[in-house]
Order: sequence, then structure tokens, then C-alpha cells
Amino acid sequence: MSLFGLTIDARSVCIFERPISKHEALDRLVDAIAVTGTVDDAEAFRRAVRERESVMSTGIGSGVAIPHVRIDAINSASVGVGISRDGIDFNTLDNKPVHIIVLFAMPSGSQKEYLGLLAQVMTTMKAPGFREKLGACATPDEVVSLLNTPAV
Repeated sequence: MSLFGLTIDARSVCIFERPISKHEALDRLVDAIAVTGTVDDAEAFRRAVRERESVMSTGIGSGVAIPHVRIDAINSASVGVGISRDGIDFNTLDNKPVHIIVLFAMPSGSQKEYLGLLAQVMTTMKAPGFREKLGACATPDEVVSLLNTPAV
């Protein structure tokens, strides 16, 4: 278990070392989650993420975006985390760049589980100093070490 409600796999963490577009960042996170074995069809997952983002930006403000899909191509719930020091234009509500992306990959029919995980992520992100601590992580292992700490 992690601060986000499920164990984060280091393979599903991306540290973006250079400026990157929203779509490139999402594609890299889709690929990262796909290698963990929780995705049956990576291209269906990629299409669903792009379609979801085209409906409305998932940039919620305060430097955070939480893109999410629930589709048949996902066989078990997983989360990918992207960190960008440069910031990514995500068309957020507050018009500020995104530094932390939390991508939810959820199986169809997992509405209740998704809402529980989303609530946990939102609560964690609101904790004083947490976004700064997560954004300062320089490697996937640092992200995993921070996130896979049991919630208090």
C-alpha cells in the first residue's frame, strides 16, 4: 500500500528531464504503466487517455494533473507518476504549469475503487509540503520511496 492507496511500481514513474508536451508526457506514462503488466492493450489505453484529455483538461491546478481512464484494456488498477521540473502546459484551471502528473489506469466497472483512490491522492496532495517533496524527487526510486510509505 502507498500514500496513494496502492503500491507504486518504479517502472511506472517518469522523471521528465527536459521540457515536454502534455501529449508526450502522457504517452511516456502510458508506456511506463504498460510495462508493469496491468495493461492488456497499450494502444487502447493510449487512445482512451488522449480521448479523455480532449474532452476536458485533467490539470486540476496547483501544479498537478490527474488524468484517468476506466477501460476493458486495463486488467488491474495501477497508477503512473510523472515529475517535470520545467512544468508542462496542461491547460489547467489556474493557467499554471503542471509539475506532477498522476495517471490512473483503471479497469472498467471500478468506479468505487477509482473514487477511493482519487480521494486518497487528493488528500495526500493537499498535505503541507507534500507536492514540493514529490516534485523534488530526482529518480523513480525516490518517488517510490516517498509514495510507498504507509499512510499515517
